[in-house]
Amino acid sequence: MIKLRKSADRGHANHGWLDSYHSFSFADYYDEAHIHFGPLRVINEDRIQAGSGFGTHTHRDMEIISYVIDGALAHKDSIHNEAVIRPGEVQRMTAGTGVAHSEYNHADQTTHFLQIWIIPRQAGLPPSYEQKYFPESDKRGVLRLVASPNGEQGSVTIHQDAYMYAGLFDHDEHAHLKVADGRLLYVHVVRGEVTVNDMAVAAGDALMLTGESEIHISKGRNAELLLFDLAASF
Repeated sequence: MIKLRKSADRGHANHGWLDSYHSFSFADYYDEAHIHFGPLRVINEDRIQAGSGFGTHTHRDMEIISYVIDGALAHKDSIHNEAVIRPGEVQRMTAGTGVAHSEYNHADQTTHFLQIWIIPRQAGLPPSYEQKYFPESDKRGVLRLVASPNGEQGSVTIHQDAYMYAGLFDHDEHAHLKVADGRLLYVHVVRGEVTVNDMAVAAGDALMLTGESEIHISKGRNAELLLFDLAASF
């Protein structure tokens, strides 16, 4: 079964300095039908104006992934990490027992990024941080594993039975992925247009798939997407 959720159906909040679209219930946006999908809890598509950002705030017991689309995002946290995240990089922060951090756009252009939360397999993990770069060539016409439970294929490590793939597709580029029985699949289109299992989707759209044995990606037009392969129980 495949369920389509159009970009326009997401929650939306514009705070001036921050323009955010919520795929799942978040802050003042609540949708009983979209609280989480398996352990996938948050996908916020955020645009932060130049010279603005999230001041220091705390999280706990969550795997937080930042995926920058355009611009740059400066990160600083209470476990002594300070870095800048740019397009092509995937940052993972395990909040665990608690971590304070800030995310800021020091550039002179809008920073466009995805904030992704995954519920960890257990509470009370030690806080930790990881950041890796995946060049465009690694994602062109393939589904490149960028996050996994064991850091497979050079991916960042997340503390959950969840796999996150990134891919870039244009013209005749195509890819497929075999899916184990009982897995949940979630596709988020980052930009452009693409066809997933014969369903045409565009930037901001999402597909929730259950009972599928394969994923087929084709007919991309400047497309970038994320695919999540998730445990049904967690």
